[in-house]
Amino acid sequence: MPSTKTRLASALLSSLLLLSLSSTSVLAAPNAAVPPPPNEALPLNDLRTFAEVLERIKTAYVEPIDDKTLFENAIKGMLSNLDPHSSYLEPEAFRELQESTSGEFGGLGIEVGLDDGVLQVIAPIDDTPAAAAGLEAQDLIVKIDDQPTKGLSLMDAVEKMRGKPGTSIRLSIVREGRKPFDVTLKRAVIKSRSVKSQLLDTDYGFIRISQFQVNTGGEVEKALRSLKKDNKGTPLKGLILDLRNNPGGVLQAAVEVTDHFLSSGLIVYTKGRLANAELRFSASAANASAGVPLVVLINGGSASASEIVAGALQDHKRAVLMGTDSFGKGSVQTVLPLNNDRALKLTTALYYTPKGRSIQAQGIVPDIHVERAKISQEDRVLGIKEADLAGHLGNGNGGPDKRKKADKDATPRLQDEDYQINQAINLLKGMNVLNTSNAK
Repeated sequence: MPSTKTRLASALLSSLLLLSLSSTSVLAAPNAAVPPPPNEALPLNDLRTFAEVLERIKTAYVEPIDDKTLFENAIKGMLSNLDPHSSYLEPEAFRELQESTSGEFGGLGIEVGLDDGVLQVIAPIDDTPAAAAGLEAQDLIVKIDDQPTKGLSLMDAVEKMRGKPGTSIRLSIVREGRKPFDVTLKRAVIKSRSVKSQLLDTDYGFIRISQFQVNTGGEVEKALRSLKKDNKGTPLKGLILDLRNNPGGVLQAAVEVTDHFLSSGLIVYTKGRLANAELRFSASAANASAGVPLVVLINGGSASASEIVAGALQDHKRAVLMGTDSFGKGSVQTVLPLNNDRALKLTTALYYTPKGRSIQAQGIVPDIHVERAKISQEDRVLGIKEADLAGHLGNGNGGPDKRKKADKDATPRLQDEDYQINQAINLLKGMNVLNTSNAK
């Protein structure tokens, strides 16, 4: 008569076979074109090994553990070992993902990934505890409340950082060129405004996109109209699109934003194994930006959807890219709901720029490399004018004196504080001068 161990292994093997045979229809997206089953036989020896491991854990592990927990752990391991962006979403994580794309969610306001098993900051989101604490792209989070992050799955690390608004958390940070340090943050309900805009100087506008949410395309269109209105109804002579520290988001939103700056041509295409993963997105004739000269700012925190926008505008020579190399996340994740309030976030395709460039693990290289820097107070206020000197001569043509403005009269501006924005607006003004000269 077969032993208890043999009967249990056989029963588990039968269950696994049934699960294997039924998994295709469960995991496929609605209306997806599912490829025919492969001709190769099921890996029975591997399934037997899996069943044996499951049985030994159940009988020999120091504490009792139920089948549901073991199976869910197996699924998590299966997904987390594919790539850093695929994961198994339990009900709470699934809800949080849906909330984050709609613009309101709880936590620290930080996009993270794994770098050699260590938690890495991809980008802090604007107006969140993470941004206020000064966290930067490429910071390594080596501890969460004194617990090392090495070996933690991405989902486990994210779970530890989420919590009730108002509660505190301590992160241990390693940053290049600085000694390790700790930072304490207070969790909050994150209400992320994805688009901000302002007029930097007369005729020169600025649009900042902090992440791509479902309504970002419409918000950018409104921002373009608002900038023209603020400019007394006259067209802009230059625009800065700031995608720095933008971790990405919704693919369709990136396409809509790009479409506002192009009148024709391919924006992005994807390649995957399923038929519905083969997508192509092209620009429509409408162009909300009206061809305004454009500089796009990127850095190491610009990822995914940000790289789609930057890559398309660079390929079409529609914009000058300025800053530092982007993050290099060129894969597309599809959320596949399951029948138990859970879902798979699965990497299903790679995306390519109009010229066929894959950004995956390489990133976008800017046209003009400008490192992050700060403009010092000395740079802003140093120097006096001839008109400030006692007993100075008057203008030969009778014009009025132009004195240096007092510090108290100076209004802080983005371009006075941010070196990369300063360089971008200088470039736009230089382009405008050249265009005016060539037109004469």
